[in-house]
Amino acid sequence: MSFANIYAGKRVLLTGHTGFKGSWLAEWLLSLGAEVTGFALAPATTPALFDELGLSTRLNHVIGDVRDLAAVRAVVEASKPDFVFHLAAQPLVRLSYDQPVETYAVNIMGTVNVLEAVRLAARPCVVVAITTDKCYENKEWVHSYREEDPMGGYDPYSSSKGAAELVIASYRRSYFSSPDSPVKLASARAGNVIGGGDWALDRIVPDCIRSLARGEAIPVRNKVATRPWQHVLEPLSGYLWLGACLYNPELTPFGPKLASAFNFGPALASNRTVAELVQEILKHWPGTWEDKSDPKAVHEAKLLNLATDKAHHFLGWSPAWNFVETLTRTVAWYRQADGPASAELHAFTLSQIAAYTASAHTAGIAWARSCP
Repeated sequence: MSFANIYAGKRVLLTGHTGFKGSWLAEWLLSLGAEVTGFALAPATTPALFDELGLSTRLNHVIGDVRDLAAVRAVVEASKPDFVFHLAAQPLVRLSYDQPVETYAVNIMGTVNVLEAVRLAARPCVVVAITTDKCYENKEWVHSYREEDPMGGYDPYSSSKGAAELVIASYRRSYFSSPDSPVKLASARAGNVIGGGDWALDRIVPDCIRSLARGEAIPVRNKVATRPWQHVLEPLSGYLWLGACLYNPELTPFGPKLASAFNFGPALASNRTVAELVQEILKHWPGTWEDKSDPKAVHEAKLLNLATDKAHHFLGWSPAWNFVETLTRTVAWYRQADGPASAELHAFTLSQIAAYTASAHTAGIAWARSCP
């Protein structure tokens, strides 16, 4: 069964819809025929993918703050969602050092408020709450982190997401664990997500694109750090399929076990250093880079990998694009945005969703098996 058979005509509340991942997910949901209500602050960057895709006129666009419980309750009551995808967050590690209070307030209490609003609404609903691979207590070891590994986090961002996972688990056990609970709650942890339309500061791909567009050398501050790089459509397909299987447990034999945490990450071969990432980008957009390592810089993890066995066995999910394809598609999007056909970004974005779906179909991945 394809996504379209699940989401068509369904009411979906998407927090964080003005962000990078949220904009891609909103576009995908709209293409599946969902009735999308977005709840978020205004876009944080200029340009912003949300604006580039003209999403404000194609969904129910609500400006609001997840730290405001009354506002969250109001949008839940008004939208009467069949699905909630909670993506709203302060997503930047380096910014969290400068704004720890805001980071904790948004990432922890924002999650509390969304779950509390759903609890008080007491209507049937599937909730997929998004955190991050950085929620784990990172020991910088070689083996990959599994869903049962301890939560932690060195920096405010990572620890806030570890705490958010504890909140999610507590709400699930305290309020949504009975077989007749109207709410089905799962969390999703993804690796380093890249793709067209990310314009955030202090993230390596947007930093690369800004420098290349100006004809400048790319400043690389942490060239040896290894990350599980994946195209944004990879985890989004996991979120959508997890939500679909929670909604219809007959899609998988593991229905009762799906209300839990899941990792969505790339194949092991996509765990690459920042230097390798930059060199791959330069194959598609020629330029240069320079080492800007700073021994006094704030701490960032050097090594972090995710195990995705659970998603594979319980959901039949796996990544569809390898490292090279991911970078090829990512740079192609930015080159489209930088060129004379930038006005066609909406159509180009849809074409990438279609290409990704076709790759997943060819690979026999569960969610895409019945897609054309």
